[in-house]
Amino acid sequence: MIVCVAEKPSVGEYIARVLGANQRKNGYFEGNGYQVTWTFGHLCALLDPQEYSEQWKGWNLSTLPMIPARFAIKVSGDEGVHKQFNVIKSLIEQADEVINCGDAGQEGELIQRWVYQQAGCKCPVKRLWVSSLTEEAIREGFQTLKDQSEYQHLYEAGMMRAIGDWLLGMNATRAYTIRYARGTGKDRQVLSVGRVQTPTLALVVKRQAEIENFVPRTYWELKTNYRDTLFNAQIPVEEGEYAITSEEQGQALVDSIKDLPLTITSVEKKKGLEFAPKLYDLTSLQVDCNKKYSFSAEQTLQLIQSLYEKRVTTYPRVDTTYLSDDIYPKIPNTLAGIKDYYPQVAPLLGKKLPKSKKVFDNKKVTDHHAIIPTGMRPEGLTADEKKVYDLVALHFIAAFYPECEVSNTTVLAKAGEIDFRVTGREVLKPGWRAVFENERSSSTNSAASAEGTAGADSAAMSSDEDTPEETRSLPAFTKGESGAHEPLLKEKTTTPPKYYTEATLLRAMETAGKTVENDELREAMKENGIGRPSTRAAIIEKLYQRKYIVKQGKSIRATETGINLIHTIISPLLKSAELTGLWEKKLREIERGEYQAQDFLTELKEMTSGVVRDVKTNKAGMLCPVCRQGLIIRGNTRYGCSRWREGCTYAEPF
Repeated sequence: MIVCVAEKPSVGEYIARVLGANQRKNGYFEGNGYQVTWTFGHLCALLDPQEYSEQWKGWNLSTLPMIPARFAIKVSGDEGVHKQFNVIKSLIEQADEVINCGDAGQEGELIQRWVYQQAGCKCPVKRLWVSSLTEEAIREGFQTLKDQSEYQHLYEAGMMRAIGDWLLGMNATRAYTIRYARGTGKDRQVLSVGRVQTPTLALVVKRQAEIENFVPRTYWELKTNYRDTLFNAQIPVEEGEYAITSEEQGQALVDSIKDLPLTITSVEKKKGLEFAPKLYDLTSLQVDCNKKYSFSAEQTLQLIQSLYEKRVTTYPRVDTTYLSDDIYPKIPNTLAGIKDYYPQVAPLLGKKLPKSKKVFDNKKVTDHHAIIPTGMRPEGLTADEKKVYDLVALHFIAAFYPECEVSNTTVLAKAGEIDFRVTGREVLKPGWRAVFENERSSSTNSAASAEGTAGADSAAMSSDEDTPEETRSLPAFTKGESGAHEPLLKEKTTTPPKYYTEATLLRAMETAGKTVENDELREAMKENGIGRPSTRAAIIEKLYQRKYIVKQGKSIRATETGINLIHTIISPLLKSAELTGLWEKKLREIERGEYQAQDFLTELKEMTSGVVRDVKTNKAGMLCPVCRQGLIIRGNTRYGCSRWREGCTYAEPF
């Protein structure tokens, strides 16, 4: 008998139907030589500290770091979890072969492997690896099963991630709680520290401090109105400085040119191309859903997961925006499957579709390709599921439309000794933009790129400063023309950075805290991002649950508890997005077989010991042992109590 283990009951039921295993049993389906069962959630987990050693049962600084000689797993959960595990175990014990039909990713591989290990699996194990749950994909997957050994590196990366989270999370949480938390016993506040959670919180705290400490500066901009077009003065300045720093200075410039004509010195037009928005990976989908519909990252993940399970979109937990070459022949059928729902498909039917490197690139696809429709009819969707599906479908359709042809115009002018400039862009042929004709152009700005254009300056002013450059057209200026103009001075004030939203926080996690607008550069930085696409939403939710952050409108604010935690943490490893990003890079290298898991485990143990050592040797922030009210602070040569003005006598050299 062949035993198939799916990731959840609904998926197991559908796989059973495809395989002809139609007899419903207690916890599985049977028929046609197959038994199809399922896990749900993490059936197995690493042991808790006290299950390794009795001395780790209590929270005591002297017993840290806790580093097990060998990590072990257990069945974790309620009675229902144990019951389902026993079903799986009994089937595996009698199986001739097991087929791992779990979620086709690092976490899914880990969940399944742990179950097989705990069940004592001795028979051969094959792997089903599919990017969608359509009948065609499942049948094709069963015809191309691979041996489990081909996914060993994926499992090792998942195992190291779990061990790393256990080592740092358990040890750092206990160390910081014991030393710095207020209260005692059951009333003691737990300071939860996590490998990805804490640097993410640090990003929010840092941004909030930048906003609160921001000192606005006033400056002035010189413009002039000529033929109902607002030109911007081009006054050379050093980087980070402003050309006009006082109203008197600005007014003197206005007076120097107000009676002089403005002369057009150059009119340059260049045609260019704008490419369609990239296909979606999970993070970019979560970003757009947050911006457009205010969906949380977790909500978007649940919606796209539901669409995957309804077989209308492909596997969602991906970090690539590309398709592999083998998908190209299937595109016409996929488009035909959704043509009744999207009239934008009609112009593509029956034509040879373009195969752009911006869409198809085997080198940028590993386990899964970008999120696209499967071609199944999108019926029975909820209103929110329809919104998410529309985004995925329209990006997919647009990828096969022609480029948008534009004309970029740059006009230079001069009045007296002052140069002026204005830019504009005219859409000549909308191309892929026609797919989004009912969408605001801003929804595609971030993904559009120009090639062979004049490189229009996005900071340039127009007659309407709120008009996006790609929709702004200019009058027909002629080189050499001259005429009266109206110079004016505009007072401006610098503004602080914006609070993170879930969309911008996801992007910050993806790029280890660096602000990156360029799509290609952001793609290159993904290896150093913190967390994985599939886990970032859960990390943000965890910060909400622990009351380290709160949402005000769409803005994310750090709470006093969250701020205090970050200020308390002394180890840069625990709160540096960049350092955590480098760790993530090594995990990806393990997944590709480029780095040894055992070497990474050695690093983990050293890092954990270092974090605990830092806490043990640093007394600053501890509750004063004399008055039990103040906190220990560090001076130039000794520690003292923060309540020394109130008479506390605690002092200790270091």
